[in-house]
Amino acid sequence: MQKHILVVDDDELMRRSVAYNLEQAGYRANSAASAEDALALSKRDKPDLILLDIGLPGMDGLDALRSFKAEMNVPIIFVTARRRELDEILGLELGADDYITKPFDMSLLLAHVKAMLRRTVNEESVSSSHGEVIIAGDLSLDPQAHIVTIGGQPLELTRREFDMLHTLMMHAGQVISMHDLLSSVWGAEYIGEPQVVYVHIRWLREKIEANPEKPERIVTVRGVGYKLIPKED
Repeated sequence: MQKHILVVDDDELMRRSVAYNLEQAGYRANSAASAEDALALSKRDKPDLILLDIGLPGMDGLDALRSFKAEMNVPIIFVTARRRELDEILGLELGADDYITKPFDMSLLLAHVKAMLRRTVNEESVSSSHGEVIIAGDLSLDPQAHIVTIGGQPLELTRREFDMLHTLMMHAGQVISMHDLLSSVWGAEYIGEPQVVYVHIRWLREKIEANPEKPERIVTVRGVGYKLIPKED
């Protein structure tokens, strides 16, 4: 079955170009010029992935991201002309799964789409075959319910934060290399981009460490990677 991609951008030429190239690559593509139209369309015809522009008229991309995440579990790739790192990181922190900046080469966009869809399928497969709850000290993670608790209290994590913590908890007490984290959480396409790991490790520490500046749960093993140390209440 063809994967359904929804393109949300107020630039008509961009919408047509992206949709055309997606269809040429074997996907089924729909498009919307505003977040409001995209949300309405998604309710009638749920997409498998959304390409979401940040600079939209009316409801902007950040608000649209919140709405999409509240209503449906669909991977979202931010497409943005704003090159400031703040926008990119903010988008990921809110729950976007990936981003690409304009102007971009269409082959690069298609590579991001392919990687994200493949990763989503792999995550569903892993969740169904490895659905047991993982315990590491006072941390508990349920892959199927997508729930994490610390000392019995629920944690609000983004998709990437959840995946990273899941990986660390499955290997609690062991050092996970930067290469392995990138490969397992983001995919092979991200090998050589360690900054995404640094950012998400920092966010995770802010949520699970008593003092993020002096981490005791997720520790850095200099020159190698990171290790999760189980701690009790």
